[in-house]
Amino acid sequence: MGFADVESLHDALAGASYVADRGLAVALHLALRLRRPLLLEGEPGVGKTEVARTLARILPARLIRLQCYEGIDAAQALYEWDYARQLLYARTMQEGALDPARRAAELYGPEFLVERPLLAAARAGAGAVLLVDELDRADEEFEAFLLEVLADAAVTIPEIGTVAAEEPPAVIITSNRTRELHDALKRRCLYHWIDYPDREREVAIIRLRAPEASEALARAVAELVARLRTLDLAKPPGPAEAIDWARALAALGVRAPDREAAEQTLGWAVKGRDDLAIARRALPGLLGG
Repeated sequence: MGFADVESLHDALAGASYVADRGLAVALHLALRLRRPLLLEGEPGVGKTEVARTLARILPARLIRLQCYEGIDAAQALYEWDYARQLLYARTMQEGALDPARRAAELYGPEFLVERPLLAAARAGAGAVLLVDELDRADEEFEAFLLEVLADAAVTIPEIGTVAAEEPPAVIITSNRTRELHDALKRRCLYHWIDYPDREREVAIIRLRAPEASEALARAVAELVARLRTLDLAKPPGPAEAIDWARALAALGVRAPDREAAEQTLGWAVKGRDDLAIARRALPGLLGG
């Protein structure tokens, strides 16, 4: 699984509309070559999740997403048994419609197994990209459990046996740093921090993802977004917001955002009442007048 070199991977990402810097391309290339999970951290909206989506497209491979949240447990990540169907099946056997001798084998057969992302990834192996999204939202116990599963690239189902990947899937783990992940997990992963793009790369991202925006509009939006990030906002706008803002302005026929157009569409770039108030007060200065 992988590409011949960093340059070919970088070009493939660009061909799939993801403008990556060389550091990210190197990290992805090494993760694929060394078969190690890649932990991506960065501010929300900088494109961490999109890395996995794009990687799945260019390999190509099946994208399997495990969305983490507070309270997620092993059953929701591994597998579950369809207890309602099992109960119905058992009742049918009790009524004599099925051979009771087959109960033990069939009651826990594949048709009653509900596959969750980690089991799906173990079955798919090298044919999949496993995205563990926003791991920082899960609790520490789940993080420790995930570490064990990723180390073996295998899932054990007591009633059936162990499902192990011959070759592990590519694994992308993302975190928004709402809490610190454990050092044990970080040691098992390659690590890359995705920062906000520089001005030229942000213009390229906007032009690629919002082709309806002119070069001049893309540059104006990139400049405004960069200035918004210097404000004391709870959630500074990322490239995703820059793309949306450019699309909104282009849809209104705006060639260069003046104060009225920028203020009317500011909610595409800045989310939250307090952040909007800060941005609106600063807008005249951000626009240069």
